[in-house]
Amino acid sequence: MRRIGLFGGSFDPVHQGHLALARCALAHLALDELRWIPVGQPWQKSRVLTSGVHRVAMLEAVLVDEPRFVLERCELDRTGPSYTLDTVRTLQAATPAATWFLIIGQDQYANFASWHGWPELLQRVTLAVAARDGCVPTPPPALTEVAHQLVVLPLPAQPVSATEIRARLVAGAAALELKSTLVAPAVASYIARHRLYCGNA
Repeated sequence: MRRIGLFGGSFDPVHQGHLALARCALAHLALDELRWIPVGQPWQKSRVLTSGVHRVAMLEAVLVDEPRFVLERCELDRTGPSYTLDTVRTLQAATPAATWFLIIGQDQYANFASWHGWPELLQRVTLAVAARDGCVPTPPPALTEVAHQLVVLPLPAQPVSATEIRARLVAGAAALELKSTLVAPAVASYIARHRLYCGNA
């Protein structure tokens, strides 16, 4: 039975913290495949995202070197709000003979009870939660009352965020001057070539 990880997010832009978590999940969960799922219409975000065309292109630039990384476009291709439950239902119907892991951060775990259809989602996947600074994630109150499978990913501290990267670019930093600890060189080159994030964080 294949072991498949699902890693969703805005990836606006994809950065080294994302890659570190994905590689940690590959190793710790012994995944056969990790699917990166750029969000289409995030129902919990008010910020307008960069075009999916650009976010996909940046992902493709960094996923090419790992054959177990797969770009999954279903949320970009689907109309309406992007609900993780809808995505999981669709992917599981297409590949029923698999074990599924949903890779999330501690902040997402803490807010999990706000997700659309979260009780059903807990029955469909094993949550793989990145431990922050070595701390074991504490389940939010609602989840203590619902049985669910949880795996903790031992991720070292990642002092990088997409918000910080966009803010630096808006403030005038040159994309090609972004340290490789923030984004991969191929992503920095793409941002510079297309002049992304110059006027909107």
